[in-house]
Amino acid sequence: MATMTKRSTIYFDPELHQALRIKSAEISRSVSDLVNDAVRELLSEDAEDLAAFADRANEPLVSYADMLKGLKENGKI
Repeated sequence: MATMTKRSTIYFDPELHQALRIKSAEISRSVSDLVNDAVRELLSEDAEDLAAFADRANEPLVSYADMLKGLKENGKI
């Protein structure tokens, strides 16, 4: 079964585009494959961050002033 793809126009900084083209040629993969992999990785990191936020949603909030006070009391600052 063929993978469905969507076409999009992306404007790269010329030096980034050159680097992508060189890497693409060296590893025998298309620029599109490299960009898709990079976007997947970025979105995956975002999903991990959101999951971590959800896991910590019920933790008590600590103000900056209280954090500094605690650090001072513990001899950290």
